Amino acid sequence: MLPAFYQSCIDMISQWERLVFEDGSHELDIWPYLEKLSSDVISRTTFGSSYKEGRRIFELQKEQAHLVVKVGQSVYFTGLRFLPTKTQRRMKEIEREVQDLLMGIIKKREKAGKGRNDDLLGILMESNSREIKEFRNKKSARISIKEVIEECKLFYFTGEETTSVLLVWTMVLLSKYTNWQARAREEVLQVFGKNKPDFDGLNHLKIVTMILNEALRLYPPGALLLRIVHKETKLGNLIIPVGVEIAIPTILVLHDYELWGENAKQFNPERFSEGISKATKGQASFFPFGWGPRICVSQNFALIETKMDLSLILQNFSFETSSSFAHAPYFIKTIQPQFGAHIILHEI
Repeated sequence: MLPAFYQSCIDMISQWERLVFEDGSHELDIWPYLEKLSSDVISRTTFGSSYKEGRRIFELQKEQAHLVVKVGQSVYFTGLRFLPTKTQRRMKEIEREVQDLLMGIIKKREKAGKGRNDDLLGILMESNSREIKEFRNKKSARISIKEVIEECKLFYFTGEETTSVLLVWTMVLLSKYTNWQARAREEVLQVFGKNKPDFDGLNHLKIVTMILNEALRLYPPGALLLRIVHKETKLGNLIIPVGVEIAIPTILVLHDYELWGENAKQFNPERFSEGISKATKGQASFFPFGWGPRICVSQNFALIETKMDLSLILQNFSFETSSSFAHAPYFIKTIQPQFGAHIILHEI
C-alpha cells in the first residue's frame, strides 16, 4: 500500500509547493489538507481504482459523525429517535447513500469476476470466495454483503481519522518545537536523502518514531475506550459482573503524573528513546490504539502512512507556528483542532 501513501502525499505537497513558490513561504491551515490526504489514502487502499467514489463515502461519514454528536448534545426524551426531525431524516439519507455507493462498488467487482486483491475490498471478497469453496456446505462460512459493507465503513472511518489527527498534532508540535523538527529532518535526510521513502527505511526512523509516540501520548486519537464485560471478572479487590460497560479514559492515563512524571503534560519525545516498554516501566499505560486482542487492526497502517507523509513533508518544507493558530483540541469521535492548525510553511 506504500504507492498509495506516496501518491496521495505527493499530490498534497505539489499543492503546497505552488502556494509557497512566489514568496518562499506561505501561511495556511493544514488541517483540511491533511484530512483530504488521509481520505485519499483510505479511498485508494480500500477501493483501489474506485477511490473517487470512496471519497464521497468519506464526506458522508464525516457529516454523519457531526450529526451523531449534535443528537447526543440535544435534550433527549423517550421516542425522540423515531420522530422524523430534519436531523434524523438526513442521517437516514446518509446511511442509504453510503450503502448504495458501497453496494455499487461491490457489484461492479463481482461483475468483473476475479479482480485485484491489493486493496481492502478485494482482499475481503477474495477471502470470502475462498471460504465458500473450502466450506461449501457451511452457511456460516460466507459473510454477507452487509457485513462486507460494514467492514469497509469501519476501516474507512477509523483509518482516515486516526492518521489525519496523528499527523496534524505531530506537525503542530514540530512547528512549536523546531529543534525536534530539525532532528527529525536530519534523520529523514540521512536515511533517504531526497529520494522516495521505502518500507525498510521508514521502519528504521528512530527519532521520528519517538516524536510520533509522544504526539500519540499527548493527543491520542481516541480519548475514551469502551468495553463490555462478557464474563465475571476479578480485578484486584473489585468483582465486575457480566454486562457492565467499562470506560477507559485513554487521555487521562496518558497524561497521568504518577505514570509519566512531573513533565507528563510537556512534549518530550526523549522519554521514548529506549522504546515503549522502558518509557512505561513495563506497565500497560501506553495504549493510544487500544490493547490486547482488541488492539486497533490498523495500527501499523496508520503509523507507516504517517511516517511516509511526515518524511516527505520534512524533505520539502520547514514550518513554524502561525500567530493565527488557536490551540483548542476538541472531541468529535477523535481529538481534533477545533479552529484548524495554522502554520507557516517555508521552502527548503
